[in-house]
Amino acid sequence: MTELEVEVVAPADGSTERPAPGELTEAGLEALLFVAERPLSRREIAASAGVDAATVDERLGDLEVSLRDRGIRLLSAGDRIELATAPEVGALIARYVGADAVRLSPAGLETLAIVAYRQPVTRAAVERIRGVDSDHTLRSLLHRRLVAELGRSNAPGRPILYGTAFEFLERFGLESLDDLPPLDADVAARLAEEGGVALLPLDGDSDEASDPGGRLGG
Repeated sequence: MTELEVEVVAPADGSTERPAPGELTEAGLEALLFVAERPLSRREIAASAGVDAATVDERLGDLEVSLRDRGIRLLSAGDRIELATAPEVGALIARYVGADAVRLSPAGLETLAIVAYRQPVTRAAVERIRGVDSDHTLRSLLHRRLVAELGRSNAPGRPILYGTAFEFLERFGLESLDDLPPLDADVAARLAEEGGVALLPLDGDSDEASDPGGRLGG
């Protein structure tokens, strides 16, 4: 998402009074997500506004509908919510910021596809599916912010679990992981052979580590 400088404007009457707790308007939610420097969880939004989870979900639904024909979209991955530019204006934004389209090697695309459809997934599982060492490829995807560390498996050694990051959704024009195209049945069966993995939070990051909607029961 393009970074913008934000100026907080005081009311015209000079009042500095904050909105009363227990209120969350669609405009307020949009402004909160706009100024946030990272994706926000529903819990954080509810706590900031002093409302319950049902109210947050209702306002998110309202905002999603309102943004449908505009240049901004509401992205969600699991419990994390973020605003991002709409896919159809991606070329214009790319020209402005001087960004090139994502260029990934075949190995990078293959690894990213496995992570996207099998998440949360360990490096060892990725390597068993691909049949080759994938450490360098995963580190490259982490550096590009297409893949993120979600937590740790409860398997011996507590290996790190990987999943797609918000940059993945933005770069590929997806609003959520539910927009991923369906897999061929044989490919889906191959990925599912690995079985599920339990997710333990990363140390000191329990609120942020969560399964962002693994497509095959990960």
